[in-house]
Amino acid sequence: MIKTRTRLMIALVMLCGLGLYLIIHWILEDVRPRYLESMEESMVDMATLLAGYVSNQVSDGNIPVDDLRATFNTAKKQTFSARIYEMTKTQINLRVYVTDRNGVVLFDSDGGRDEGKDYSRWNDVARTLQGKYGARASRSDPNDPMTALLCVAAPINVNGEIIGVLTVCKPTESVRLFLDLAQRDVTVLGAVAALALVLIAAMTSFWITWPIEKLTHYVRAVRDGKRLAPPRLGHNEISALGAAFEEMRIALEGKQYVEEYVQTLTHQMKSPLSAIRGAAELLEEDLPLEERRRFTENIRSESVRIQELVDRMLQLSALENRKHLQDIEAVDIAELLTDILETLQPIFSQKHLNAHLLDTEASTIHCERFLVRQAIINLLHNAVDFSRDRGSVIISVKMQNDHVVIAISDDGHGIPAYAFDKVFDRFYSLQRPDTGKKSSGLGLAFVREAAALHGGQITLENRTEGGVTATLTLPVNPPQSVF
Repeated sequence: MIKTRTRLMIALVMLCGLGLYLIIHWILEDVRPRYLESMEESMVDMATLLAGYVSNQVSDGNIPVDDLRATFNTAKKQTFSARIYEMTKTQINLRVYVTDRNGVVLFDSDGGRDEGKDYSRWNDVARTLQGKYGARASRSDPNDPMTALLCVAAPINVNGEIIGVLTVCKPTESVRLFLDLAQRDVTVLGAVAALALVLIAAMTSFWITWPIEKLTHYVRAVRDGKRLAPPRLGHNEISALGAAFEEMRIALEGKQYVEEYVQTLTHQMKSPLSAIRGAAELLEEDLPLEERRRFTENIRSESVRIQELVDRMLQLSALENRKHLQDIEAVDIAELLTDILETLQPIFSQKHLNAHLLDTEASTIHCERFLVRQAIINLLHNAVDFSRDRGSVIISVKMQNDHVVIAISDDGHGIPAYAFDKVFDRFYSLQRPDTGKKSSGLGLAFVREAAALHGGQITLENRTEGGVTATLTLPVNPPQSVF
């Protein structure tokens, strides 16, 4: 599939290329006539001057040509070298001939070649004798326009009467070099313009399609469940489209969010409510004191479970709906971990676990302390729940590419293969090895949301020696917004 950017670039290049070709073709076709017009204009002056010179020497109606002949013979014998731009001129390539009133050639500067011939049928002579502007162009090779000989005539006037014609001829070959240079310059200019055209077309197509590609990337990320900030698209129609997509995403996510929460919360609360209802019904009967205490404790524990579920859900819901971090501060992760481990020491002691804080590199990051603290606590709770009795929990902190990497490893049984794709889902939980009970299933979901809000990530992997390593990666400086 051809991308829109490529199509647009091809269309721009073809459109502008066609216009450029027509312009260059017109210039190249127009250069030769312009040079010939310039040459003809100067030949008119020369013919008029020479005809006036000859007219002043006429006596008794006869046209004298001896002085003209002597002048040309002397000029042809002279040597010269004239540098005219890129052309060097070393000889005269001008031909002059004079005819009488009948068109018979009296003088021919080309060695007298055509003297005595009748030129009365040539346009330059015939039209000039009629009192009109006379000129002609004759080709020695009909198929080559550069072999043409351009002839311009002027009348020899005596007392207002035309008694002869003086014609100046010059081969158009003399302008070939100038034409070649002009065509070369135009061709080079056209090539440079074509290259610039391709570059401009590429930049224009990129400028037009870049916002579309950013918006496409954003829409695909939303489709895949990723959380990205809406792209900045400027102030144009694409920006309005992006804003509409964002509004649609928020509306759809809000609707889906409510539906999922209602369904999952209802499902999760069925079990404890059923237990409470059953215990309450049994308490209506005449039971021994010990059984009544047991059922009362059951009601209390299931009520606590419901309360914990609701509290955690509210906490996660508030986090999921946030778009920005709050109260960002510099936090030393090593010090934070030390403080957390001291707080959780009673929990570690209950299972006779050892907590080892290793590789604590200098790791100060800017973050929302409460969220990061709560995320680490959730990971440590999981590590404690799934570790073996008298086992170990290993915590390490490292810096990697402007990110702090916090790894928490336990020595439990690891995560079953079927659960890897579900452990971050809300309300999904695995049974604890020592009690067989499940948690609220919201702890890892909270960790994922907290990491995403900071522009980081959380990953889980089984250790080859047994257990799980949870890796929380957070940037040293979080983005302004990740939504």
